[in-house]
Amino acid sequence: MTPAGQARTWQPGKAIQLSVVFHVALLLVLLVHPAGWAGIAGLAIANHAVLGLIGMWPRSRGLGRNLLRLPDDAVQRREIALTFDDGPDADVTPRVLDLLDRHGAKASFFVVGEKALAHPELVREIVRRGHSVENHSHRHSNFFGFFGWSALRREIEAAQSAIEGITRRRPVFFRSPMGIRNPLLDPVIARLGMQYITWTRRGFDTVTCDANKVLDRLTRGLGAGDILLMHDRSSGTREPVVLSVLPVLLERIQSLDLHCVSLPMALPETRGAGLRSPCQAVTR
Repeated sequence: MTPAGQARTWQPGKAIQLSVVFHVALLLVLLVHPAGWAGIAGLAIANHAVLGLIGMWPRSRGLGRNLLRLPDDAVQRREIALTFDDGPDADVTPRVLDLLDRHGAKASFFVVGEKALAHPELVREIVRRGHSVENHSHRHSNFFGFFGWSALRREIEAAQSAIEGITRRRPVFFRSPMGIRNPLLDPVIARLGMQYITWTRRGFDTVTCDANKVLDRLTRGLGAGDILLMHDRSSGTREPVVLSVLPVLLERIQSLDLHCVSLPMALPETRGAGLRSPCQAVTR
């Protein structure tokens, strides 16, 4: 197994492997029956459309590795992972941190590189309180899923550099904006020695203001090994739902005798990856 944080050999997902075989078959048919080029081209286009649809399914593993749950060791320890996307936010993130502290919970924050650069002290505060900071792209572009290989590499590496410059640790985990990716992303992740991760369940806390619905989505069938997704960012003029849901969620988790941990805590092999010094904590 390749150590966390070091480049690994890219292993194409099943959908990509089947796509390669399909394209080879189409090429052979074209050589034998060149007059049918239009139909063959249509089939090739349809294949790419299918790959695109797979990339829009966040929990799919068809395009490559995708961590949906914590490993068995973490399940045995009754651990779950709380993850927060789209921060840091000057108003919301500190309040989320206080709620986590109140319940003795640890989490992982998937930050946007540009926002991290705008709030470096807040990013350091996340780490100081014992949580991990991971990569959620540099700009959080709505077109991330359509980026080419070079654009993907620049976007992810820019966020890596920004986060490392603040925390002295290179993130090991990457989650794409909105969970959308394309077949070119996994080779980039492999070259950077990162793990792609989505979630077991999410609350859709940025698209609904009904805290009960969000809580139900996060807790229905909740068990050890689950990875939960929420967001620590402002929601316009209304109070972010996460601030109403999180206290009740944390109490529900404790009642089930589950323990909230950061991703490096759940996967010990990643704990020291990317550190530039022996100290994990970042001081002011």
